[in-house]
Amino acid sequence: MKEIIAYEMSFKGALKYKNDINCIPFQEKYWNEYMKIYNECFYEMREDLEIEPISFYSDYMQMKDKIANTFLYVQNGEIMGAVSCCGNEIDDLIVKKPFQGQGIGEKLLLWGINHIKERGCEEIILHVAEWNQNAVRLYLKNGFRIRKKEKVR
Repeated sequence: MKEIIAYEMSFKGALKYKNDINCIPFQEKYWNEYMKIYNECFYEMREDLEIEPISFYSDYMQMKDKIANTFLYVQNGEIMGAVSCCGNEIDDLIVKKPFQGQGIGEKLLLWGINHIKERGCEEIILHVAEWNQNAVRLYLKNGFRIRKKEKVR
């Protein structure tokens, strides 16, 4: 079984950014598309790190605790990406594969930061696998700092 290292990262301070995307609350009608995008986004990492199941989502009930905190970036009826904002934590930031590398992940991250800040939270946290260096770079570039490094497995 492979070792998994994760970072707990935090963001404090003001954000000098105005949202230029609009996200909508999760809706059940998007479940199948969301499930496919989510599983595709995490497939390579979960396979490489031997995390079972490799395709995490398979049933809508798995989403029940996150529905109220998950927001979708939808264009022309198609999900481009999504982010979950649970309390003061950003989680499950995903971008549909064909749209990766176009800045959508950064826009979703900043949208999530603003959304959480608007609810009065001073500090925002997130957790990311060390394996996911693209995400780590994105978070560092946008003001997050590594607060803790831990061996998960």
